[in-house]
Amino acid sequence: MAQPAEKRWTVEEFLAWDDGTDRHYELVDGQIVAMAPPSEAHGTIVANLTIRIGSQLQAPCRVVGEAGVVATDPNDTYHQADLLVTCAPPERGRPHPVDPVLIIEVLSPSSAVHDRGRKVEDYSRLLSVKEILLVSSEERRVRYWRREGSRWIVEDLIGEAELRLETVPDPIPLTAIYEGSGV
Repeated sequence: MAQPAEKRWTVEEFLAWDDGTDRHYELVDGQIVAMAPPSEAHGTIVANLTIRIGSQLQAPCRVVGEAGVVATDPNDTYHQADLLVTCAPPERGRPHPVDPVLIIEVLSPSSAVHDRGRKVEDYSRLLSVKEILLVSSEERRVRYWRREGSRWIVEDLIGEAELRLETVPDPIPLTAIYEGSGV
């Protein structure tokens, strides 16, 4: 017997939906996907990045945590980035930030493949995005994607390296990103 087709959600429908819990979800190709809770190391790394990047930004630029990112057409994918930077003025009632210039994902074992693949692909298609960071939560390693014209330059930073972003003026040592995380 044929199975009924699963409902394909739009971003609008997804943003209006509430399952009544505090779980986090993403919308991928019209399907709702639950996200695993982050580890303590993950949370510490996100906090360190928020402080280091946020303290260097000038208004209206700001860091937004657990930020929704709408992928390009079709209107059926809504990722939740750990952090992003946008310089678009905030607007009351808007469901997610617009025009991110930097998107940061802290990789967890359960999401690393998806984050490195589909999310980076979707983020790199957004014209406003200039930089993407994939930050390991298990070792001192950051993969840094930087848009240069019509191509992306990718750097792997390991151990004691310094991260030099175009979005913020001062370099950020990996030791500061991982401080207190146990990594």
